[in-house]
Amino acid sequence: MAAAASAGAWALWRGSSSWSSVAARSVSRGSLQQLAYRQKSSLSFLSQPDRPALAYRKLKGKNPGIVFLPGLNSNMNSQKAIALEEFCKSLGHAFVRFDYTGCGSSEGNIKECTVGKWRKDVLAVLDEVAEGPQILVGSSLGGWLMLHAAIARPEKVAALVGVAVAADYLVTTFNQLPIEVRKEIEEKGEWKIPTNHNEDGFYSLPYSFIKEAENHLSLNNPIPITCPIKLIHGMKDEDVPWQVSMQLAERVVSTDVDIILRKAGHHRMKEKDDIKLIVYTIDDLIDKLKTLT
Repeated sequence: MAAAASAGAWALWRGSSSWSSVAARSVSRGSLQQLAYRQKSSLSFLSQPDRPALAYRKLKGKNPGIVFLPGLNSNMNSQKAIALEEFCKSLGHAFVRFDYTGCGSSEGNIKECTVGKWRKDVLAVLDEVAEGPQILVGSSLGGWLMLHAAIARPEKVAALVGVAVAADYLVTTFNQLPIEVRKEIEEKGEWKIPTNHNEDGFYSLPYSFIKEAENHLSLNNPIPITCPIKLIHGMKDEDVPWQVSMQLAERVVSTDVDIILRKAGHHRMKEKDDIKLIVYTIDDLIDKLKTLT
């Protein structure tokens, strides 16, 4: 019966023999896996004093748990987030995905949001929703936020997995614009960032968002994070160049840092093989953390 349950959970990934070996290993992890397979996350809300409620979905299970941090203009229902939930469900590990203030199903006005406010959201989820040590998986802007969370809550963060980490990148990109363009953005109070990811062809950010983000720059000084870190980046990323992950690896204090460059990978890393790579990486990291405890 356990084998049948596992086969269903891993059906999406059976295009790879190496992936099947990961699935086979999960079968041996006992009856807890059967319970996890049947478990489904439901939409819940985290109330915060004087702040909008945060929407989240949580699976209970073994530690380390996994917390997924989405990117800019994304939410907890992305392909990566859902795939990670299925992966954690199959292994019986805890998992949390959530929406930042003003995003997805969470309350709040996105036009009033800042990097600092979203940082508080991540810390609230770690403090109030996640239980025990966690592996933070941060995508794009979520990768920037996971760095701040790891610094603020080292006792809660067992490891980091960054996917196309956009540390400092909005500020860096803005500062590289011609001075007359920056002045125009400041006067209009809005920055329209070109993108291929929506029908409008641009993301709109308040100028105030960029100025506030300057208070959270990470790459100018050594980053006091000592836990294991895996950085995955597509070399065809047209939004955040893979060199940002290289720079981040140099800045963190931790010596246990691996950089995985995917030659055909784009920014969102949402193709089937991209997601396989992310899940392989997390699975290996879970095994590694077990040997360290």
